[in-house]
Amino acid sequence: MPATDLQLLIDAALEAGRIATRYSGTTAQRWDKPDGAGPVTEADLAVNAMLEQRLPFARPDYGWLSEETEDSQARLSKDRVFIIDPIDGTRSFAEGSKTWAHSLAVAQQGEVTAAVIYLPLRDMLYAAAKGQGATLNGAPIRVSGAMDLETSQVLAAKPNLDARHWRNQDVPDFIRTYRPSLAYRLALVAQGRFDGMLTLRPSWEWDIAAGDLIIREAGGACTDRTGGLLRFNNPNPRLNGVIAAGQRIHTRLSERLAPEGPGIQA
Repeated sequence: MPATDLQLLIDAALEAGRIATRYSGTTAQRWDKPDGAGPVTEADLAVNAMLEQRLPFARPDYGWLSEETEDSQARLSKDRVFIIDPIDGTRSFAEGSKTWAHSLAVAQQGEVTAAVIYLPLRDMLYAAAKGQGATLNGAPIRVSGAMDLETSQVLAAKPNLDARHWRNQDVPDFIRTYRPSLAYRLALVAQGRFDGMLTLRPSWEWDIAAGDLIIREAGGACTDRTGGLLRFNNPNPRLNGVIAAGQRIHTRLSERLAPEGPGIQA
């Protein structure tokens, strides 16, 4: 990883925040994507346009994968690729909430090596580079050391607690809570504010990539729903769910989940 990749992402995220906060979420123009793919606003597009100009200009040999750019298979031939969600939590943005984030990552040969999650309205910038630890606003962060699943706080949407997804239909009795941005959920686990995060539906790489590295550099584990390591820049950029937590809680969640199950909206 070029030593300046993380700083490049930090600077780009801060500029993304300046652009996005020029818009009022409740009055920003909004459209619904085809095939029920969710909403997009003029702020998403403005941030994406800036990032798509700025980042490839700085790294012309990197590929590009973004929620708001039509995908190109050209990225598959690249050793390194930017994986970008201009605004994660667009519905929250459109509602005028503060819980939306910019999620920026660089992956090299499938592994994330630099990552930033930035919530401009909360003044929270999470960052990590491979082998260098994870930070929040420059201060080191660490995952929770929780040991007991039943008393742990896990970020998960309610459908994840459907009994069919758990061994013997035995749903663990953890304390469930929720935040609308997947990237923010991952960052909160890395910070130790919550003990774990769980989503069992197929998940887009751009929602997960930055949080994957930040969790791991904060001492946690981040895998797909089967416990498999996450790999990025796939031909179909979706992952088979995500389990993210401190090491003990991650193990307990993995042990309790049914080996496979139908995808759910979570």
